[in-house]
Amino acid sequence: MQRRDKITLQKIVSEIDIILNFLEDMNLEEFLNDEKTKRAVGMTAINIGELTKNLSDEIRKNYQHISWKDAARFRDVVAHKYETLDMEDVFKTVTEDFPKMKMQIEQILSDET
Repeated sequence: MQRRDKITLQKIVSEIDIILNFLEDMNLEEFLNDEKTKRAVGMTAINIGELTKNLSDEIRKNYQHISWKDAARFRDVVAHKYETLDMEDVFKTVTEDFPKMKMQIEQILSDET
């Protein structure tokens, strides 16, 4: 694995941890009523999507089971359609899909070292 990919994957894991910390002990209703947290989660999701765009073709090819394109698309939606986002969908994505992605990336990092 290229050093750049390793650093990028570590940053993605870190960004997912940040989102999970923002949402710790927060339910959907609390999230929907907390503008600061919604915006913080949105910006962090943008960071994650941008980081996935910086991964090498080798990583994307070797680990096709990870939804790299979905994370990048999610970034684009959050960045360009923020005012019309369904925040329930955002909550679901970051609480269900991102933890799975984190575990998959941690496995990659473990396997590659």
